[in-house]
Amino acid sequence: MLSLLTNTASSAAMNAMNQTSRALNTSMTRLSTGYRVNSAMDDAAGLQIATRLKAQASGTKVALRNIQNAVSLLQTAEGVAQGMEDLFMRMKDLATQAADGSYTDKDVEAMQTEFDALYKQHWTLLDTQYAGESLFVYTGTQKAKLFEPLSFQIGASSKETLDVNFNSSFYNALGVTGWGDAGLINLLKDRPDEAIDVLTSSIDGWSAVRSAFGAVSNRLEHASNNQANMLQNTQAAAGRIMDTDYATESAQSTSQQMLMQAGTAMLKQSSSTSKLIASLIQN
Repeated sequence: MLSLLTNTASSAAMNAMNQTSRALNTSMTRLSTGYRVNSAMDDAAGLQIATRLKAQASGTKVALRNIQNAVSLLQTAEGVAQGMEDLFMRMKDLATQAADGSYTDKDVEAMQTEFDALYKQHWTLLDTQYAGESLFVYTGTQKAKLFEPLSFQIGASSKETLDVNFNSSFYNALGVTGWGDAGLINLLKDRPDEAIDVLTSSIDGWSAVRSAFGAVSNRLEHASNNQANMLQNTQAAAGRIMDTDYATESAQSTSQQMLMQAGTAMLKQSSSTSKLIASLIQN
């Protein structure tokens, strides 16, 4: 039906142009922001999934930093344990020398002097601090950090923790500490055999402590590798949902621009319909 009041062709062209304009705007937005999903309207379900993936990825990044911090803590503690081993080995050597009757009293006194100095140094090693907290020694109201159960957060969820307790490893290691300074007086001269036994026990104990630190450090390294792999795949999954596919979107944008040009041309053509109708009623 031909009508002057209703131009169906013009309405159809306008409707098509509006749809094309919305699609073109969407493509231009995606190309300019780099995101396929810029609002919930773009992909409601995808946005929800991607948000969960992003939250997991963010938590995993923090967990990776936690793991590296925990490894640094244990490496510092292991360095102290190794220093204690070296120090006690030297003390044991001195005790072994003092136990031999071929040395004079002056020789033993010289050994005792070095022995006492090494014993005092072992307190300095035990007083090592990490991030302002003492690792092995109670200082006033502050507890020794490694004598308390520790929980390392190694993942994005509350269940991904590594709980450790080194107390049992320290019992033999700290045997020599129980002597006290008074117990060292003339120790090499009067009881070198006792010194050898106690120092042997302490060396074995600190070796066990180092082993415990190393075992936990290895677990943390494996946890780090697992979290790094999880982070990579989680970010990739979120990217597939959220990121713009530039090849596809560029082609879509070009197609919509061509449709806009065609729609504009058809809209111009639709205006000629009114002229045709008007010519029918001319005298």
